[in-house]
Amino acid sequence: MATVELRFSAVPGHVRTARLVAASVARKAGVDETVLDELRLAVGEACSRAVGLHVSSGIDAPVRVRLIEEEKQFSIEVGDEAPRAVPLGSLPGSRNGEVAPEEIEAEEDEMGLAVISGLVDDVEVSSDADGGLIRMTWPTAPAPLVPSDLPGGAVRNS
Repeated sequence: MATVELRFSAVPGHVRTARLVAASVARKAGVDETVLDELRLAVGEACSRAVGLHVSSGIDAPVRVRLIEEEKQFSIEVGDEAPRAVPLGSLPGSRNGEVAPEEIEAEEDEMGLAVISGLVDDVEVSSDADGGLIRMTWPTAPAPLVPSDLPGGAVRNS
């Protein structure tokens, strides 16, 4: 199992770098070329969400990204350190037609998660008082054999 770990300051400009690195490592791991655009978008959304949570909570810690190559699958984990005192979906309704800032943030958070789940078939989201983690997983294809990989350098005919 090969793992690449990134940590970056919660600055929106670093999200693009995380997307590019994730796509490059995914390609090398054997993720199908046809899903790389969705992978980039999902990573961008997850990293942007983590950056937003850090900024709104005043957290100086870096956003964490782990790119994990396992047998037959490739996973990306995006972690933040924003505490979740109120579970998603449990905020009270607005009063007097006003919407509290916490409600707007919760709606944006839910929207971001909906976008990610629309782009990735296998998504796990977890959070607690220490922060949150989004784990996205894609299948990988075995690397094609080249003649030098075969015993004695023989060429296999189809």
